[in-house]
Amino acid sequence: MKAKVHIRLKQGVLDPQGKAIEGALSGLGFDGVDNVRQGKFIELEINESDPAKARTQIEAMCQKLLANPVMENYDIEVLG
Repeated sequence: MKAKVHIRLKQGVLDPQGKAIEGALSGLGFDGVDNVRQGKFIELEINESDPAKARTQIEAMCQKLLANPVMENYDIEVLG
């Protein structure tokens, strides 16, 4: 079963990478770009046929390794 995990910093957490991207875009002439936030996107395949069980396993992966739940939010999309 395939899944996608989108991870991003929680609102209010400073994002120095986002600020660096914002500055670089401005330096390249892309004016009017504000509040850039950078995140992570992870695709994975899991050997599980039950979508609910797959989601539970991926949730555990996010809590233990893929995301920092104190600073980051994440969304899981199980594709089947």
